[in-house]
Amino acid sequence: MMIDGKAVENVEEEKVNEKIDNENETEEIAAEEKAEDIHEEEKITSGEETVPESEEKKDSKAAAKEKKKKRKDKKDEKIEELNDRLLRNMAEFENFRNRSEKEKTLMFEIGAKSVVEKILPVVDNFERGLGAVTEEEKENAFVKGMEAVYKQFSTVLEEIGVVPIEAVGKEFDPNLHNAVMHDEDDSMEANIISEEFQKGYMYKESVVRHSMVKVVN
Repeated sequence: MMIDGKAVENVEEEKVNEKIDNENETEEIAAEEKAEDIHEEEKITSGEETVPESEEKKDSKAAAKEKKKKRKDKKDEKIEELNDRLLRNMAEFENFRNRSEKEKTLMFEIGAKSVVEKILPVVDNFERGLGAVTEEEKENAFVKGMEAVYKQFSTVLEEIGVVPIEAVGKEFDPNLHNAVMHDEDDSMEANIISEEFQKGYMYKESVVRHSMVKVVN
């Protein structure tokens, strides 16, 4: 039985087409598998879904947080150190300022005290001169002028803090008085000042000159 040439050709063509279809299907399957592999690799790279990658990501985050915390702690320590240093510097400056004020005040008082010491002999001479004036001479215009100058001088000294030390009738105090003579007097108690030879003065809380006195034994 003869087979038509055209029929044979059709059969051969169908076989070729089937082979091509099979190859295409195989290639599509391979392509799909390759695509899935690539997708899985991308997921692994990005750390998605799989447990090991997730744990690694957690560890990485924990390490980053720990590192950040250490940086923050170090920053806080530095801030605390600088704050501490600032407070110490402020305290030292305050102490320095107080010390400078005290030293300046002390220097001023020493200078003022030195000036007062030089003025006191002038005051003594005024008192000696006025003490030598007789009753008849007290009405003299010159004497009255001297008395006015002496009173003004005494007022100015008192205003700046210079005051005489009380002596006669007071108990002897070595911090204020200088005993140059002793006296026997039954009418007075022992250690009482009976006479003053030279008036003493104080400038504020400091003795400028001790009183020269006679003390009863």
